[in-house]
Amino acid sequence: MTSFQDRERAEEAKFAFDAETQFRIQARRNRLLGEWAAERMKLSQAESEAYAKSVVQADFEEAGDEDVIRKLLGDLTAAGVDSSESEVRAALEAKQVEARRAFLGEA
Repeated sequence: MTSFQDRERAEEAKFAFDAETQFRIQARRNRLLGEWAAERMKLSQAESEAYAKSVVQADFEEAGDEDVIRKLLGDLTAAGVDSSESEVRAALEAKQVEARRAFLGEA
């Protein structure tokens, strides 16, 4: 019985670790994506940092990436930057890879 409980605890710990890792990677990706958009909008350094944080916070509105994409598209359009949904999605994928590599490089 102890062997089964040990295995169960190990699986629970792995699930928690994987969820935490995914959360950190997504938060880093969103920050990088915010920095990318801030650069396109020609924001100052302080404004860029604040904007990147707002993109990270936007991801808590709903499950998935649609809330972040909607925010970026709206903000880029409001700033007069010519951008498309496909461009934002491509940047999101590129920043996902960058964030994963950076995170795994630290671990």
